[in-house]
Amino acid sequence: MPHYTISEIAEALKVCSFVKNTLEDCKISHLLTDSRKLGNAQETLFFALKTKRNDGAKYIEELYQKGVRNFVADENHRNFHSDANYLLVKDPLQALQKLASFHREHFSIPVIGITGSNGKTIVKDWLCQLLSSDKNVVSSPKSYNSQIGVPLSVWNMEENHDLAIFEAGISEPNEMPQLQSIIRPTIGIFTNIGQAHDENFLTRNQKIAEKLHLFTHVKTLIYNIDYPEIHNLVVSFEAFRDKKIFTWGRKPEADIRILSIEKFLKKSIIKVIFNGEENAYELPFIDNASIENAMHCLSVLYYFNYSPEIIFGRLKALTPVAMRLELKEGINNCSIINDSYSADLNSLEIALDFLLQQQQHHKRTVILSDILQSGKSDTDLYQEIALLLNLKKVDSFIGIGERISMQGHLFDLPKQFYASTQDFLRDFQPSFFTNESILLKGARIFEFEQIDQLLQRKSHQTVLEVNLNAIQHNLNYFKSLVGKDTKIMTMVKAFSYGAGDVEIANILQFNKVDYLTVAYADEGAELRKSGIKVPIMVMNPEEQSLSTVLKHCLEPEIYSLRILHSLLDEMTFHKAQKIGIHLELDTGMHRLGFEEKDFPDLIQLLKGHPEVEVKSIFSHFAASDEIEFDDFTHHQIQLFKEMATYLKMELGGNILLHIANTAGVSRFPESHFDMVRLGIGLYGISSDPKVLPLLENVSTLKTRISQIRQIEKDDAVGYSRRWIAKETSHIAIIPIGYADGLSRRLGNGVGHVQINGQSAPIIGNICMDMCMVDVTGIDCKETDEVIIFGSSDLVQKMAHNLNTIPYEVFTSIPNRVKRVYFHE
Repeated sequence: MPHYTISEIAEALKVCSFVKNTLEDCKISHLLTDSRKLGNAQETLFFALKTKRNDGAKYIEELYQKGVRNFVADENHRNFHSDANYLLVKDPLQALQKLASFHREHFSIPVIGITGSNGKTIVKDWLCQLLSSDKNVVSSPKSYNSQIGVPLSVWNMEENHDLAIFEAGISEPNEMPQLQSIIRPTIGIFTNIGQAHDENFLTRNQKIAEKLHLFTHVKTLIYNIDYPEIHNLVVSFEAFRDKKIFTWGRKPEADIRILSIEKFLKKSIIKVIFNGEENAYELPFIDNASIENAMHCLSVLYYFNYSPEIIFGRLKALTPVAMRLELKEGINNCSIINDSYSADLNSLEIALDFLLQQQQHHKRTVILSDILQSGKSDTDLYQEIALLLNLKKVDSFIGIGERISMQGHLFDLPKQFYASTQDFLRDFQPSFFTNESILLKGARIFEFEQIDQLLQRKSHQTVLEVNLNAIQHNLNYFKSLVGKDTKIMTMVKAFSYGAGDVEIANILQFNKVDYLTVAYADEGAELRKSGIKVPIMVMNPEEQSLSTVLKHCLEPEIYSLRILHSLLDEMTFHKAQKIGIHLELDTGMHRLGFEEKDFPDLIQLLKGHPEVEVKSIFSHFAASDEIEFDDFTHHQIQLFKEMATYLKMELGGNILLHIANTAGVSRFPESHFDMVRLGIGLYGISSDPKVLPLLENVSTLKTRISQIRQIEKDDAVGYSRRWIAKETSHIAIIPIGYADGLSRRLGNGVGHVQINGQSAPIIGNICMDMCMVDVTGIDCKETDEVIIFGSSDLVQKMAHNLNTIPYEVFTSIPNRVKRVYFHE
């Protein structure tokens, strides 16, 4: 890691003001922009970044209490501790970028810069696979390619590196020049151009021109000549006249010309000609995107003068890039985080941060293989890893590999070591692990997928995949629609709309939502037992569950005098000192809630019981997503404002007001008040056609084909012979039925599934555990993936076919269907 003194950094940044701790000139090796990912506090410099949704200055005091003593803040910051350093600047983000640029100046090694619409991360990671046996490579962790991610990536450059590979992504004009000044690539790769972020640029040519800014000072630029828009702009730009242009493609003028591509079952053979010499290379992929990505890598290998023999062996050995962490249920009530496709320090730290987010178990275990080609001595490398495990609060450790085993004495925590994965598998007993979160982090050569298979809870092939990044994206989108001071309450009732309880609550807690909401007290109790500390509102506090509410510090919704009296009685019985409650008002939904006629008795009762603190007053919209009822919604907003303001004035205190649901957030800004409630929108669904394209899909229900059968004309399929083949047909049997949440109403051609991008009708009656689909004319085979739903369009279409709403589709998926959580 880099090491600069805080004074050196202050000089490099030319800060507006340096409020200095005169006792010590601290050494800085870690840059922090997210307060939730704190590691080594003593050597950390925190940048208090300001965004549209947040202000990092809010977390300075919290980080100070955790031991951080070095901060970069806005020049208007005024709260200082005498034993801390504060670098005050005009813009903390620009300061972060400037510091990374300053660090980059210290290196003269080759630097590959990659941009394009798609494939940046895969090309980067494949180049690391291809080149790491000869070179000590530093690269962007995961897909760190933004205005924040790029400087954090470049900061990882060290003296022992002899090649750097960084990716850069932009979504708006004028962003790339800043990234260029940080990366300063000597070799450029422009992967391709597509539709991503088209809406933010006037023309496709403008977007290409903006991306080309990354390469204004490279010595060599590599790209596919078959993209005429890219090629035409490159040859027309004055800045590229003195550059070496290295192209590949099918056109005769390409430096590497593709002669042919043959695709087989699991591999492709590519024949190319370069410098008059023909060669054929094998790739373990057949999809066009992987072939394009591999051709960029082939170009780099040719550029570095690797022989065709070496290139052939390395391309053939390419392995898929794991873009996401998998979180799944394990044996003995464990949670398994599978990141078993790569092992390096940067991705290890990211995976440990994700492990730290998981609060459902008190114990955290890491299973780690040897880390290969780190460029460090084994002693330095594993000493750094041991420190990292301590900082990230890991409780036990299993090391697999000869090199890590040799350094076992460096790890000061309960530990075990095995020379190989096979040794671990021979000794494995299910009783080794119970009630813990387990991170699997291994280089591909160690085949940790075998360990993953042993540890995960067994279930059939039908799974519900939940994209945690999409949850975070949707949350941030709705945050952008409300003011910085508007609080966020999120719905996790009904198993988080089928997506899972603890896992979703963890990611929401990590993203600092203000409230979680459950339907019943036992849901809240389970979250508390799993380490969730965010305030939790209970919407249906039944009288028999009030003791659970008190025991687990939950906050009940109070909608009648009867339930309030019951709560007071329960508090007396349990000798409870204090509780927070939420008052529901009926403004027209006519479901639950107080009316104005109830106010005198309600006010008198609450004033007589100061142990009951009113946290919020709220109401429910009846039809905020339906334009035809907008007048009624405006009436509800006005009525709520009058009723809630009166109650708040009478009761006093800091009481929050809220009425806006997902639709209300986007359609009725005047309804935001002090807090908004996010429900179905958080999970990627909106009835607003303007909002829906801006949300990301969260849940994908999928399975695999168990068997393919040929059915002759007039043959019947399924119970009650409801489907008769009109011609010779092919049907696929898939292992999902009504016990898995696939409604019987979708049978007999009502519902469809997606197989290899094509729609296949469900035929016959749906069985309890399986169903049949007509795959006549669809290119598919047994074990191919089947998507039941995987986008908002498919969910809404299924809901329409069932004459219901997406809520019911999501919440119908039972717990017997395994949830697998992904986090990029």
